[in-house]
Amino acid sequence: WGEPNSRLQGRNALQDHADLGATLGMMDFETAAKMSGARFVLLTGKLARLERALAAYMLDVQTEQNDYTECSPPFMVRANALKGTGQLPKFEEDLFKTSSGHYTIPTSEVPLTNIVAETIIEQNYLPRRYTAHTPCFRSEAGSAGRDTKGMIRLHQFNKVEMVSIVAGEEEGLAELERMTKCAEGILEALDLPYRRMLLCAGDMGFGARKTYDLEVWLPSQSTYREISSCSYCGDFQARRMNARWRPAPSETTPKP
Repeated sequence: WGEPNSRLQGRNALQDHADLGATLGMMDFETAAKMSGARFVLLTGKLARLERALAAYMLDVQTEQNDYTECSPPFMVRANALKGTGQLPKFEEDLFKTSSGHYTIPTSEVPLTNIVAETIIEQNYLPRRYTAHTPCFRSEAGSAGRDTKGMIRLHQFNKVEMVSIVAGEEEGLAELERMTKCAEGILEALDLPYRRMLLCAGDMGFGARKTYDLEVWLPSQSTYREISSCSYCGDFQARRMNARWRPAPSETTPKP
C-alpha cells in the first residue's frame, strides 16, 4: 500500500531514526546506558510526547472503531501464563525473571490472552477482542549487528497489542484478516507505505498456523522493515491454557 517517496530514495543525506533523534537532542542512549546498560533509550521533550500521542491514537482507533476493549494488564506474570501462550519453556532465555519468580511480560499478548485461561466461555460471549498499551521486556539473547542499532531490539519498548478470542478455525482465520486490516488501517491513516507479507512455515512462531508481517518503508535504509506481526494460533494456546467455549443450546433441543 502506498508508494515510497521517490524524492527520498537513494539520498545519502537521509538520517536514520537514531542519528536524527540524537541530532534533535530527544533520543539519548548514553544517558540510558548509565542507569540501565546497553539497549535502553531515554526519550525526552516532543519525542516522548509523540510516542504517548501515537499510543493514545492507536488505542482510540481500535476501541472506538474496531470493537476492541482496552485493558491495563499486569506487567509481571507467573510461569504458567507464559507456558499458556508458548513463550515457556522454549524461549526462557529471551525473558527477564525476577527474584520472586515472576517474569516481566515480553508482550501484552501474554496477560491479554490469559484473561480466558482456565475458563469456559459461553458462545454468545465470543468473539472477545482486547487491546493494551504496555512496556515489553525482552533479553534479545544472541541478537547482534545492524538490526540492533537505535531503537531496534531494545530490552524495553512500548507497544499497542491486539488479541482476539474466537470459537473455531473458520472464525479464527476470518478474525486474522480482520485484525490485520485493523493494524493496516493505522499505517494508512499515518500515510506510511507498507506491504503485507505472508510468512512461510519456517519463519513462523512454532505456535502459529498462519502469520502476516506488516513491513513499513524506511527511507534511510531504502527497504521495508517488519513493524507488526499478526498470527492465527488455532487451538495451540487454548489447549495449553485450558480455555474452552460452550456452544449455545439448540432451539430444537427438548427441554427436560
